[in-house]
Amino acid sequence: MKKSAYFALAALAPLALATQAKAQESALAAAAAPATVEELVVSGEIVFRNRTEDTVPTLSYDLEYFQRFEPLTAGDAMKRVPSVAFLSDVLESDGARLRGLDPGYTQILINGERVPGAGVDRSFFVDRIPAELIERIEVVRSSSANRSGDAVAGALNIVLRDGHSLEGGYLRAGAILLDDKRVRETVGGVYAGQVGPGRLLVGANMQGRRNPKVKVSRRYSEPGGELEDIELQTDTRNGTDYSANASYDLKFEGGSLELSGYFVRTDRREDEDSIEYAGGRIGPADLLTLNDNNVDIVTDNWTLGAKYDREMLGGRFKARIGYAAFEDAQDEVEEETEYLRDTRPFPEDDRFTGDLTFLRLKDTEFTAQLAQEFDLAVGELEVGVQYVGKDRATEITADRNRITIPNPPAARPTIPGAYGPFLPVAGGVSTIEERRIDPYVMLSGKSDRLSWEAGLRYETTETEIVDETAEAADRVRESDEAVLLPSAHLQWSLSDRDRLSLSVARTVRRPSFNQLSPAMLEAELGDNDFIGNPELESETAWGLDLGLERRIGRRGVAGVNLFYRSVENLVEVANTGEEGSEGEGTFVFTPQNTGDGKVWGIEFDLSTPLTAVGLPNTGVFLNYSWLDSEITDGFGERRFNDQSDHVLNVGFIQDLPEWKAAFGATYRKQGDAFGRVVGEEVETSYGADLELFVEKRFGDRFVLRLTGSNLLNASKEEVFHKFATFEDQLDRSYDEYELESEEAGPVFQLVGRVTF
Repeated sequence: MKKSAYFALAALAPLALATQAKAQESALAAAAAPATVEELVVSGEIVFRNRTEDTVPTLSYDLEYFQRFEPLTAGDAMKRVPSVAFLSDVLESDGARLRGLDPGYTQILINGERVPGAGVDRSFFVDRIPAELIERIEVVRSSSANRSGDAVAGALNIVLRDGHSLEGGYLRAGAILLDDKRVRETVGGVYAGQVGPGRLLVGANMQGRRNPKVKVSRRYSEPGGELEDIELQTDTRNGTDYSANASYDLKFEGGSLELSGYFVRTDRREDEDSIEYAGGRIGPADLLTLNDNNVDIVTDNWTLGAKYDREMLGGRFKARIGYAAFEDAQDEVEEETEYLRDTRPFPEDDRFTGDLTFLRLKDTEFTAQLAQEFDLAVGELEVGVQYVGKDRATEITADRNRITIPNPPAARPTIPGAYGPFLPVAGGVSTIEERRIDPYVMLSGKSDRLSWEAGLRYETTETEIVDETAEAADRVRESDEAVLLPSAHLQWSLSDRDRLSLSVARTVRRPSFNQLSPAMLEAELGDNDFIGNPELESETAWGLDLGLERRIGRRGVAGVNLFYRSVENLVEVANTGEEGSEGEGTFVFTPQNTGDGKVWGIEFDLSTPLTAVGLPNTGVFLNYSWLDSEITDGFGERRFNDQSDHVLNVGFIQDLPEWKAAFGATYRKQGDAFGRVVGEEVETSYGADLELFVEKRFGDRFVLRLTGSNLLNASKEEVFHKFATFEDQLDRSYDEYELESEEAGPVFQLVGRVTF
């Protein structure tokens, strides 16, 4: 059955329950009325950060908190919440780094469920989810027994709109003007209402995506050394996102049933063209290389889910199942004409190199959970078990052509039919099967001033890796692992305005797939080789969060949170002592569980109207996170790789009720980051980002909004320290020292929404 058929069933199959449910209609529990679309879309009311009642420290932000700045994706929205950083290209928000840590330390959830992604570190790119699908984003700072424990840095939960989130519908249409004067379109719609005995929500969205950037790289023999070459590059990413979602919620006497599904397709082309010149001189006589690199990408994400609960056995029984799939197809061609670097004009041994690579990836997860809640005198007891079955198949094949050209022209030659046969790349053809059964028990309670939660979770993992490119003896590897994850949370209301929270939890990070694969990758780390280690154990971390939150007036809230993570069994690359494929001075490196690390920081957030100073129609927003860490590798102490030292967001919204208009601005600055692996060290810094919006409301049903983003032409500056061997890196004997600068221009959107 095709995916489209599955998706249609997710939206329509619940209607088949209408006959049975009709008999129970008189006993339907009265539910809170959903907000009308006029209240959500054309209200003119400033929306602030939610103050949740969860015992686990959780920050919640409704879509309306972000919507006036018209984020295109969930990543664009997430960059405004505390402690979320990105190490992406300019105008890209893909791998979310909560508390600045690698995306593999951050758990990404959609509707509270795990989702598979393309990342070998098990991460999910949040720019794959259009912002129009979102009801709210939750920052869950600590872990609970009834959720998967792979959330060392915390979890980001993307909650999609359902039938209870709004009443009515709206249409959205607009245009996006890019810095290269190209215009992309955006259009979509959402409807929610009573259908039969339950509530149905359906939505669809199509939006053009385009990101034109320019890069300049300067390469030296060493810091302060001679400039060897300059590379000028244009990088344009152009595509279209298509999405659809549906949910059907049915309430009956003593219980409820929810069915949901969503589908997102990303159709994208990445076009990089670069010219390299010798010695800092730019002219035809100094030409070194012409490079044309294009990637055609089609990525599909889709999920189906069902949740069922009812009163039984003296408490409440809950069951849920889900199926999620990620499919990625990438066709990449990189063709380069290389000219002799020490003699001009062009000699006969100039070369044309062409690489054509096909990547096919499919990652699926089936999840199930059964739980029973019991009401006890001391609180509520929840006992349950969760199952996760992951299947991941990867196939990467490529062919390289290296051709001598007697007299190459100024532009790249076209060589039709030059590619093939296509052979697997090292580590590129593999299957991974992972099976988890995770029982848990959790006890929680609440009084007038105090709420608490304590639990135990026992995660068991069986893994089988089949890598067709590894040596025959290592081609199939199996492993078993189990880890106990305690957690405890306390929330104490000091007054009607102030409350204190304390959380302690143990979490886990499973090794990346490339760290487990037993394939040998030659010259992967400088001139050093790399081979995975199927015997790796998971990293574990004890975490502490201590927070204080204060309500300001009726709608405002301010909070400060201290966090600490002690990471044990850390996975770092270590030298096996074996000589590498490049000969003397090079080695084979492999990941091993070596040593510990620690992460700490302070997070502050403020979201409030200025009613106290007589400005009730002015809302201000501020969050600032100071982040730090410590780890020891083969070269000494450093922070966790690529952790920014701070993240700042500040902004305001001014509503003008008498004019039915509003305007506002946000400013974002992310701190510097440093990463070090064998063969390369990278320093990364970002320029500031400024966004503005102006909106005008017409009656109660239409709003027109103009937004501008990246108004400061934000840049990304990177410094690369490159070394051929491990000893060279210790001695600071450079293979190359590179300065790279990337910049993109402003983006303007004009978007209108009409409700019905």
